[in-house]
Amino acid sequence: MYLQGNLQVMFDALYNMGVIDPVLELDWTKELEDINDYMDDFIQIIGIVNSKQHNLDEMIKALESFDKKTLNFLAMEVAREFADFHSREDLH
Repeated sequence: MYLQGNLQVMFDALYNMGVIDPVLELDWTKELEDINDYMDDFIQIIGIVNSKQHNLDEMIKALESFDKKTLNFLAMEVAREFADFHSREDLH
């Protein structure tokens, strides 16, 4: 499952929850070694942000039920997708 839609809303939700800044301090390679242990939650969280991207408050409320590690994985994925999007934009 992939992120779909407005990445900015996803980023804003995570930023408002205080997830973004701590994730920037992490060693992402090390953190991502554990993603297989969280795959069910990760797939679920991606489905939630894809479905709730039209309402920031609902998205934040739904994300609050997830543990910190899963939220970190989501933040890393949003950042990766943002970087990929901007690199494609620069090529055109």
